[in-house]
Amino acid sequence: MRIPIIAGNWKMHNTVEEALQLVNELKKEVDKTDVRVVICCPFTVLGEVKKAIVDSNIKLGAQNIHWEDSGAYTGEISAAMLKDHGVDYVIIGHSERRQYFNETDETVNRKVIKALEKDLIPILCVGETLEERETDKTYEVVKGQILKALENVDEEEVKKIVVAYEPVWAIGTGKTASPEDANAVIAYIRQVIKEKYGEEISEIVPIQYGGSVKAANATEIMNQEDIDGALVGGASLKAEEFLGIVNF
Repeated sequence: MRIPIIAGNWKMHNTVEEALQLVNELKKEVDKTDVRVVICCPFTVLGEVKKAIVDSNIKLGAQNIHWEDSGAYTGEISAAMLKDHGVDYVIIGHSERRQYFNETDETVNRKVIKALEKDLIPILCVGETLEERETDKTYEVVKGQILKALENVDEEEVKKIVVAYEPVWAIGTGKTASPEDANAVIAYIRQVIKEKYGEEISEIVPIQYGGSVKAANATEIMNQEDIDGALVGGASLKAEEFLGIVNF
């Protein structure tokens, strides 16, 4: 049985002081839940947040990674640097990375391979734009993203990956796919994984939904058969709201 995973993506928010205040509020309640909870922080606060969560069941995530071990890549962060801060998970291919920073299916694939090589758990993001959705290309787009991202990833490695379906048009817009629509796409993603790796593995891989998830809609989303959790943006910045999602 897949365990639900709720991951908070803080994006470009929170100084060290703000991060610690939020984490300390979350710690009081998170240990009471059976779901997996991950906080994906800005690079600047990873070390302090790791110290703060060491005695809790919160896992630490980063928001990006580079595919090389080291080198002349100004502003980038390597897997070794993330491991040095005790990072467990890393978001790869978020729609904002694709939209604003020219991330491609090819670079996503290289990052997934590097994360797995270094024992980091990728949260692999896929999803269509509004134009692609309105021209009935959703399934074509997500299939292409999944297959390219998992190129040269073997059966044992894919078991470690978390997939997040996050339609681009629902990120930070207040819009969200209906629970039924989100579930249909996630069921299709599972089918794509089944065709590539077999049914047993497809039933292991957790697939989250991301896109304006809030405490108010979390239960309806999470009660869908194929949805295994949520990748939460803005709502993860407020302890009460994030806990409302964790305790769906």
